[in-house]
Amino acid sequence: MNVAIVKYNAGNIYSVVNALRRMGIEPTLTDDPELLSKADRVLFPGQGEARGAMEYLKARRLDEVIRDLKQPVFGICVGQQLLCSHSEEGDVDCIGIFDAEVKRFKPERHEDKVPCMGWNKLYDTQSPLMDGIEGGYVYFVHSYYVPLCADTIATADYILPYSASMHKNNFYACQFHPEKSGRTGERIIRNFLEL
Repeated sequence: MNVAIVKYNAGNIYSVVNALRRMGIEPTLTDDPELLSKADRVLFPGQGEARGAMEYLKARRLDEVIRDLKQPVFGICVGQQLLCSHSEEGDVDCIGIFDAEVKRFKPERHEDKVPCMGWNKLYDTQSPLMDGIEGGYVYFVHSYYVPLCADTIATADYILPYSASMHKNNFYACQFHPEKSGRTGERIIRNFLEL
């Protein structure tokens, strides 16, 4: 299977490369539109800031390339947020696959810390991506979230319920880091590769 990872100015890409290698897959890390469109699966991971990431993607027209992909695409962490229509982080328009606006967590109590960091449980799971995952724990690091919407396929709670994972057409996404989430995360990556 030909698996491509979108190469852009966002961190955490190499932990996804290493997770795939542990599963026996040697991914192609690329920003080449032709290689991305010919891949069987495309992963769009990232850690970083939405405005800077979108400026980089738009300057190279990678936002258009990603939007036009027809094979299964998997956005991870900031990748999920960038697949939405708009982000409060930098007040920037994003790729627009999911009709949802990314919001910043607003602490309501003293013990509410931002960013949200650590393990959290998934519930209300749907879609083949989440097969066998209900109640599983995964690892999150984020200050921004996507509210629950029509495309939500897994929910997590931190200050309020939010979209831990999303799906629309050939686009899948998760706010957490499956590559850092042990066996549960590996199962999710395998589910994606087997779609």
